[in-house]
Order: sequence, then C-alpha cells, then structure tokens
Amino acid sequence: MISRRQVLQQLANLPLVGGLLGGWATGLDPMSDRTEDPDDGYRDYFNELGLRTFINAHGTITALSGSRMPPEVRDAWNYATHHYVDLDAIQDKAGERIAELIGCEYATVTAGAFSAMTLGLAGVMSGKDQEKVQQLPDTTGLKDEVIVLKPPHPVGYVHALKNTGATLVEVETRRELEETITENTAMLFVLNAYNGSSVEKEELVAVGEEYDIPTFNDCAADVPPKKRLWQYTDMGFDLVAFSGGKGLRGPQSAGLLLGREDLIRAARLHAPPRGNTIGRGMKVNKEEVLAMMVAVERYLDLDHEAQWERWKSQIEFIQSTVETVDGVDTEYYVPDIANHVPSLRITWDEDQVAISPAEADERLKRGHPSIETGGGSEGLSVATWMMGAEEVRTVAYSIRDVLRDAAA
Repeated sequence: MISRRQVLQQLANLPLVGGLLGGWATGLDPMSDRTEDPDDGYRDYFNELGLRTFINAHGTITALSGSRMPPEVRDAWNYATHHYVDLDAIQDKAGERIAELIGCEYATVTAGAFSAMTLGLAGVMSGKDQEKVQQLPDTTGLKDEVIVLKPPHPVGYVHALKNTGATLVEVETRRELEETITENTAMLFVLNAYNGSSVEKEELVAVGEEYDIPTFNDCAADVPPKKRLWQYTDMGFDLVAFSGGKGLRGPQSAGLLLGREDLIRAARLHAPPRGNTIGRGMKVNKEEVLAMMVAVERYLDLDHEAQWERWKSQIEFIQSTVETVDGVDTEYYVPDIANHVPSLRITWDEDQVAISPAEADERLKRGHPSIETGGGSEGLSVATWMMGAEEVRTVAYSIRDVLRDAAA
C-alpha cells in the first residue's frame, strides 16, 4: 500500500491543481482561513510606497507584522469605522462578552500583551485610588517590587513591568521565592514560555494565595491550543495576558488582559480615555476592541483538530518536497509553548548543497514572491499557519529550488 509520505512526494512533482490534500492547496477548504485576494478592489498602497510584501513562512512575528485578520474580524473592524461609541462603554460590553466566552471573571482589550503587563501591574500597585493612579511611575508609598520567575535568558518583555516604576527581583527556586517576599512585594510574575526557574506555575499561584499577593502570567504567543485561554485563570492566576494579533488573528496592535475584575477595573484607570496616566499612549480604538471580541468568538468556534491536521499535512508536503534534494534533511517538530503549531526544521550538508543557511534565507527574501522563513545559522525553519493555503506550494517549491540550484 502506498504511504502518505509517498503520496506527498508524488504531489510535490505535480503542477498546482485543485482538490489535493483535503482541499488546502486550492484555498477553498471550508476549514481554511478564506484566502480571497486581499488586494481585490484596493489601490496597491504598498507598491506605491516602494514596499515589498512577502509570504510569511515564519510565524506570528511582530517585526513581520504578526498575522492577517480573517474576514470576520475585518468585517467587525470595518463596521466600527462607520459609528461613534463611548470608549469606556465598548470596553465594558466587549470585556464582559470576552470574559463570558473564555470563562474568566473579567477581561479588557489592551494595546498588545506588553500593554496588558504594564496596565495590569499598574492596577495592582494603585488600586482604584485616583491619586495613586496619577502618581505612577513615582512609586513613593506604594508596594513596588515584582518577583519574577527567572527566564533562561534575558527577555526584553519584562520592561513592560518597569514602565510602572517597579523594581524587578528574579528568583530561581521556591525557597528563594518565599525568602524574597517582603511587605513591599506587589506582584509575582512569570513569562509563560520563558520560565527558567524550578518553580512551577501552580506553585507560584499557591505562594501568591498564601501571602495574599496577586499573580500574573504573560502568555502572549501561547495559543494554540485554545484551552490556554482559560487554563491559567482556572489555575488561579489573578491576571493573564495574551497577544491579540498572533494565534487569535485579531488586530496586531491589540491584546487581552484576563482575570480578576477588581484588578482589571483598576488597570483600566491607567488606560485611555484618561489622560494623566502612564497608559495614555496605550490606546485601543473602537475598531480594535470590537475586532478583538470577534476574533475570540471566531477562534473558539474553529474546528481546531481539523485545522491542526491541515497544518500538519502542509508541513509534510513541504518536507517531502525539499527532501527530493540530495543532502537535505528535515525534522518535524512542535514548539512546547509559544507558537505551538506544526513546524519544520530544514538542514543540509553544505558539501552537497553549497549554500549557507543565511545565503538561502536571503535568496528566498529576494525571490518572486519574497518569502520570510525562520532562518538561522543551522538551517531554515518553516511554519504554515500564517500562510494562505495557496502559498504553501510556492514556499515548498521555492525552498526546493534554492537548495537544488546550490546542489553540487
């Protein structure tokens, strides 16, 4: 019996036709992300500006403009552009709806996960005292130390906490954690994908409850799986942050702050439309708030098993295509936490394929169309979840051709 891999290898040598691999090659699969031409009916603005667009074979990278909003989310955005609404009122109603969908106490839309971190901590430090709200980042008289579970390497995102004026103290063990707590400790914090300490998240929650100190978990890029949207509030974290423009496919400049209602309402006091606060520049407009709510609705309604299988089959197709070049090796993998999706690592013997990973990455960038991969010193990495369905073959053939052209 012919194997799935053999089928994929045979398809790799066929022209682009419809009906293959469950329909994903056509872009018409009802479980796909509706890949109608995004340029239809629009001026070619980026071309006018001298900007080159590309196929995103890397992932939800901020520098690569994150993700593309699906039609339902764009429809919500466009609808909001035609109407005026009170900003606090839409935050209230959308926050209630998002909290209901996810199953947490309360929610608000923020200007990304970084903003959620700053606002969340600010709310913890000030409470609803207006004088304290306007006082930050002057922390005089306030609890202003945050204990952070040490990441395995420096991670710049924690600067969001420093924006409040707080001092960060890193710990690696449960004993250090408890010994570091003082009357000045405002919050306990962990970067979900970068916990290099021996303290488990459940332990952090338990310590927070024992000492009556709020706990915060930053989960910016940590959906899928969808259960993470409620996993950590269910675990007992007081505050949890997610990026809106990554796996949720909402606006790139939006995020979510989930958790305790009293803390989130205090955090909102630092956010627009209020002016004399550290969060004034972290504005989210009515379009972003409504689009983020619809992004959550859409995400929870997806058939995630079918979506995963589609991503996996796409990765296997790219894998079988590039493996037709002698000297090329591939490895299928799924990152543990952040960007937890089917992915492919491509390496090769440079004695057989005379091109460095950096050179291959640059050739793909300069190609027609341009392709952005996760290039590195050891090889290339690829994920298909931010690609349109019709782009998968283009990426597969382009990588194959770059490596085949360099083959000895």
